Amino acid sequence: MEINAIVLAAGKGSRLKVATPKPLCTVLNKPLIDYTVELLKETSKKIDKKINTTFVLGHDKESILAHLESTTKNFAIAYQEEQLGTGHAVKICFDQIETLKDSEYTFVLCADTPLISSESLNILYSSISEKGVDAVCASFNAANPTGYGRIIKMKTGFQIIEEKDATNEQRTVREVNSGVYIFKTSYLVNHISDLKNNNSSNEFYLTDLFQENQKVIAKLFEDSQEFLGINDMAQLSEAENLINRKKIYDLQKNGVRFILPETVYLGGNIEIGTGSVIYPNVTLEEDVTIESNVKIEAGCTIKNSKIKSNSIIKASSYIEKSIIGENCKVGPMAHLRPETVLENDCRVGNFVEIKKSTFKQGSKASHLSYIGDAQIGEKSNLGCGFITCNYDGADKHKTIIGKNCFIGSDTQLIAPITLGDEVYIASGSTINKSLPTGAFGIARSRQQTKEGQAKKFIKTKEK
Repeated sequence: MEINAIVLAAGKGSRLKVATPKPLCTVLNKPLIDYTVELLKETSKKIDKKINTTFVLGHDKESILAHLESTTKNFAIAYQEEQLGTGHAVKICFDQIETLKDSEYTFVLCADTPLISSESLNILYSSISEKGVDAVCASFNAANPTGYGRIIKMKTGFQIIEEKDATNEQRTVREVNSGVYIFKTSYLVNHISDLKNNNSSNEFYLTDLFQENQKVIAKLFEDSQEFLGINDMAQLSEAENLINRKKIYDLQKNGVRFILPETVYLGGNIEIGTGSVIYPNVTLEEDVTIESNVKIEAGCTIKNSKIKSNSIIKASSYIEKSIIGENCKVGPMAHLRPETVLENDCRVGNFVEIKKSTFKQGSKASHLSYIGDAQIGEKSNLGCGFITCNYDGADKHKTIIGKNCFIGSDTQLIAPITLGDEVYIASGSTINKSLPTGAFGIARSRQQTKEGQAKKFIKTKEK
């Protein structure tokens, strides 16, 4: 039979003090709710069971639903107009979606716990399916249990007592509730309507389904960090640091060297090949693929890009939505904007900005240049201060430069323009007409030399 997963995502998250609804707050550039979606996909594969996911929405439900519709397939929605507790949230799922009653088991999770692993959900599933109990709660020992519901063991069964409702003696208990459960669906359906709100919060607690003399167990996990919930910015930063650290550790195990790894930020789907070296204060965001034996020097930011083997990205360069071939050298302090492609053996030096342009194999722009909407042929050299004048105030125009060309320093090409192969442009030229293969271009006024006239222009301070 199939399994339910009910994801609680209706709360406002007031303690975060941001306008964004909590499920859409990001950890390493990924919304919190996406971590839960991925967790359930992985768990479904691990236990070889289809998991039907229902999200309970409330605060800013339109924004969360729009995000889910753009990223997730095959889910259901239940609306909790008033936040009357976790028990109420689960009850409305069964009230609003009749087919949920047909599943054998039901997971209940929160949308703000990004560190939970599919291995842990598999352990919970195995506990309930193999031991024949009605419900399992994941628990852990907290160094400081303040704020958590306490696990109060009985001869048979146990209770979860919320902090507000606990006695002083019960508050000394260190085993606490993680907020992750799996129930027999029939047990939920038969008991969810019996919940009462006679507690200090006047809410219907799902935890009240765990009682003495019931067939319920608490499964104790050693790793308390895995169940970290995000309630404020400090906890969000803590979760981000833990996930980032794990990503770096996994890459280190695969042969990637990080110099001062605690300073590196991996904000997305990051792949790095064996033998690559990542220097301090590097930021890699969204989808980045770095192949083997690549060096990323200090202070670089790379987003949505691919860097092929044996290339070097020198310090403080910024690269986005670009492809860099093998044996390339970029930077220091270069800016590669979207749709830049460097084929193999290219060189882009300091203070060079490239946008929507392709450099064919072996081409170079070594310093202080802007190249936009251009195609640069094989083994062409762009001198210092070269500019493609691609924008006329209304439209962008294309510059095409053939192979084996030499463009002198301080040259401007006014697009649209095409240079053939083996063209030579004299330094200081402004070229606005296309040139055929083998041509020499020069466009500057003739130099005049007037001997003895410098004194008219050079002023010295009077002593």
